[in-house]
Formats: sequence, C-alpha cells, structure tokens
Amino acid sequence: MIDLQSAELDEMIQAEKKQVALEYHNEAWADGISDGIETEILAETAITTALTELVRLHGEDDVLSLMEGLRKRLEYGEFRADRTIQ
Repeated sequence: MIDLQSAELDEMIQAEKKQVALEYHNEAWADGISDGIETEILAETAITTALTELVRLHGEDDVLSLMEGLRKRLEYGEFRADRTIQ
C-alpha cells in the first residue's frame, strides 16, 4: 500500500514538474517571438538543446529510440495543432 501511495505521489510530482517546465518554455517562446525571433529558429534551437542534453544524459542509442517513438507519434498526428481528441 505504501509503495502504491509513494508511486502515486511521485507521479503527481512529475506531472507538476512537467506543467511548470511547460510554463517556462511557453514564457521563453513568447519572449523570443516578441524579440522578433522566427518560430522555426526557436523550434530548431529548442530541439537541438533538448537532444544534446538527452544524449549527454542517456546516450545516443536511447535517444534514437526516443526519436523513433516521437516519429510514430508525429505520423499519428499527435502534434498537429488542429487535431481533435476524442
């Protein structure tokens, strides 16, 4: 029972951290746009920074696996701005 509660707490903490991280990214994105930086440049640098850090932490093979998962999600339309969730 305690392990389940601990796992649930850990999951809630991770969800909160992800929400705060998203808010930080959104704020930085908005600042970049207001400074006249094109969205393509912001996106490419964000991806490059993220991939560099992930490779540093987990190695190229793990990042390649992650990228394959992201590719599948992209193909399924998960990142489309106009997608509808049913």
